Amino acid sequence: MIKEANRISFSDEVDHARRNGTAIVALESTIISHGMPRPMNLEVAREVESIVRERGATPATIALLDGVVKIGLSPEELAAIANRDDIAKASSRDLAILSAAGRSAATTVAATAHIASLAGIKIFATGGLGGVHRGASDSYDESADLTALSGLDITIVCAGVKSILDVGATLERLETLAIAVVGFRTKKFPGFYLTDSGFLIEHQVENAQEIGAIRAARRELSVNNSSLIVANPVIKEMEKNRHDEILASGLARAKASGITGKAVTPFLLEHFHKVSEGESLRINIEIIKSNAALAADIALVD
Repeated sequence: MIKEANRISFSDEVDHARRNGTAIVALESTIISHGMPRPMNLEVAREVESIVRERGATPATIALLDGVVKIGLSPEELAAIANRDDIAKASSRDLAILSAAGRSAATTVAATAHIASLAGIKIFATGGLGGVHRGASDSYDESADLTALSGLDITIVCAGVKSILDVGATLERLETLAIAVVGFRTKKFPGFYLTDSGFLIEHQVENAQEIGAIRAARRELSVNNSSLIVANPVIKEMEKNRHDEILASGLARAKASGITGKAVTPFLLEHFHKVSEGESLRINIEIIKSNAALAADIALVD
């Protein structure tokens, strides 16, 4: 487990939890800086941290500020991530480059999982995973989330993968990379805005205790060199026909505008927000709240 160093800093709250061996839940920061409008982003970030605390765990929101990796943010640092205009978006490959330059960034799923694992934090709550993009057979566009999770022992609670991706191909890649997947009270793999992406998964769990038992068995059987995904569907989903219409129009607009690569996901998410008149944002907020609560429950089992 890492100690505090020049490029890594723990908040007092997280440091206290580490010293006492109490439950910690990692939280990503990209959803704060790039996923929601101001000032809602800061309000939601504070609320998500409060949910984790109310369940009995310690929140560790992770970000890079002025070249220093922050594991747990003070109120002032959380506000900086939400409000500063110089916050980049960092995947794991970007961390060292941005840190060396003294820059600031919010961390993606891949970067957050990497830092959390480095700090010995084993539970991570996020919204939706990245995955294989539509048309990846031509573009080779695949999220670094998948390769990161293939080599990290971390349990990540999410609402499946974003429905704008190629869900079937993503599930195939998860199997190839030996990343375990369980559905929380479902065998229908969720698709972020949707409770059912149209694909089934093999394993279902009913509570945090069952997930804790799986985590213990993974350690005992030495199959914990890759991650465990807990797919937790949103309670109130978007109506499917409406979802499909918005997605189709967004994909058409992206193609017509020549938008490709990593620019596609933020473009489509913004398209959903505008066309759904804020419904997609409401769902996004409910997802992270629900996942944070479940992640805290799992962390308390260990």
